[in-house]
Amino acid sequence: MTIIVEKPELGSEVEGKKHLSETKEETASKNGFVAPDINSFGNSFRDYNAESVRQKSVEEFYRLQHINQTYDFVKRMREEYGKLDKVEMGIWECCELLNEVVDDSDPDLDEPQILHLLQSAEAIRKDYPDEDWLHLTALIHDLGKVLLLPQFGGLPQWAVVGDTFPVGCAFDESIVHHKYFKENPDNNNPAYNTKNGIYSEGCGLENVKISWGHDDYMYLVAKNNGTTLPSAGLFIIRFHSFYPLHSEGAYKHLLNEEDAKNLKWVQVFNKYDLYSKCKDQIDIEKVKPYYMSLIEKYFPAKLKW
Repeated sequence: MTIIVEKPELGSEVEGKKHLSETKEETASKNGFVAPDINSFGNSFRDYNAESVRQKSVEEFYRLQHINQTYDFVKRMREEYGKLDKVEMGIWECCELLNEVVDDSDPDLDEPQILHLLQSAEAIRKDYPDEDWLHLTALIHDLGKVLLLPQFGGLPQWAVVGDTFPVGCAFDESIVHHKYFKENPDNNNPAYNTKNGIYSEGCGLENVKISWGHDDYMYLVAKNNGTTLPSAGLFIIRFHSFYPLHSEGAYKHLLNEEDAKNLKWVQVFNKYDLYSKCKDQIDIEKVKPYYMSLIEKYFPAKLKW
C-alpha cells in the first residue's frame, strides 16, 4: 500500500524561492544544507559545454543515448526488467554494490555512487527532519544504476544513466544535446514526432513511457516489491532525472493533477540530488543504523530485482 503525502504549504515555498537548479542559491535555511558553488571539476553544475576531463565522454554518452532510446526499445526493456528475475537482495546490500559504479553521463562528479546517495540523504535529512520517507528516497533514488553490473544484465551506460525524457512523442529542444535526436528512428516517425504523439493532454505520467534507465527500473523494483513509500517518493524515484520537465517546464501538458502535486516534491529533492555532489566524505558506519531502520519500515527484507 502507498500513501499520498500532501503538504499544502509546499507550493508557496517552491514558488516563494526560485528553483535552485536555476538560481544556484546557496543556503536553504539558517542551519540547513549549504550548496557548493562549483562541481568537482571547478565548473558550474550541469554545464555540458564546459571543458573538463569528462566533457567529451559525457557528450558521446548523450549521442548514443539519443540515437538508441526509441519507443520500441523502452517497451522491450520494461517488459524484460519488469520480471524482476535477476537477483534477490536487500536495499543496503544493493547500496554497497554501487561502490563499483561511476556514472559516465555526470559532468559534475566521478566518485562512486554510494557516496552521492549518502550525501543527498544526509543533506535532505538536515532540512526536512520529519520527512523520513524523503531521507530514504534520497538514499535509494539511484540504486537502479546497478543495471550496469553483470549480475543485473550489464547494460551499456546509455541505457542506464543520464537525463530522461518521454518516448512516443516529440523530443523537446530543452533536452541536453538535442541535436543527436536527428539520428533516432522515432524522430522521423509521424506516430511519434508530434507534441502529443501517442498520448493525450493530461493523460498522466503513469501512462507515459520514459527513456529507459535506472530511474524507471528502481521505480518498478520499489512498486512491485510492495514498498509503503508515499506516491511522492515513487514519483521522485521515477522522474528525478526528467530535467526537461522539472527544470525546463517541458511536457507539462502530459501531467495530471496528482503529477502536478508530486512535481513540487521533485523540485525540492532536485537541489539535494544535484548540489550535494562533492568530494566530502560521509561516515557510513555512523549513519547506517538510521537508514537500516527506514529500510525496515518501508521495504521487505529481501527484494526481487
